[in-house]
Amino acid sequence: MKEIRIHARAGQGAITTASILGYAYFLKGEYPYAFPHFGAARMGAPMNAFVRIDDKPVRLRSQVYNPDYLIVVDATLMRGFDCYVGFKDDGIAIVNEREGMEIPKPGGKQKLFVVPANKISMEITGGKTLLSNTVLLGAYAAATGDLKVEDMIKAIAERFGDKGQKIVDMNAEAVKKGYEFVKGGR
Repeated sequence: MKEIRIHARAGQGAITTASILGYAYFLKGEYPYAFPHFGAARMGAPMNAFVRIDDKPVRLRSQVYNPDYLIVVDATLMRGFDCYVGFKDDGIAIVNEREGMEIPKPGGKQKLFVVPANKISMEITGGKTLLSNTVLLGAYAAATGDLKVEDMIKAIAERFGDKGQKIVDMNAEAVKKGYEFVKGGR
């Protein structure tokens, strides 16, 4: 079983990120289970979303305490929380870059990919950071090798198809740019 923990603030799309990620694994023929955890339901409050993936139905319903993979949507959370707590020694972390903030490195053999998801999103949308999560999903696909860009785009089309083709296309471009950023070794 693979486990993913997503760190974000309420309103930053962590639940959507987990849902898209889980659906991409489902399309691949695996069994995902995606779910959120949050305290006070206030915009900006720290929260987590989780995804478990296995080759058989996932029955475990607790939070993810020892993730194989981390996605940190808001790097400022790393100032007050140890986002790496329980992180497996051979894990992979994808962190959204925060200008002017040094991202702490995990210990052990873990890999860290710092991705300027907000900046990439603003280039695609013309000044809005609405696609940062899908940029991070593309980076996740490249960093882990678990999913192809096409898997993510199919999951995005399923999730956002009712919002119109322009939304699907922008999110697809965001996934591609995140993937290319990691593959390009930047």
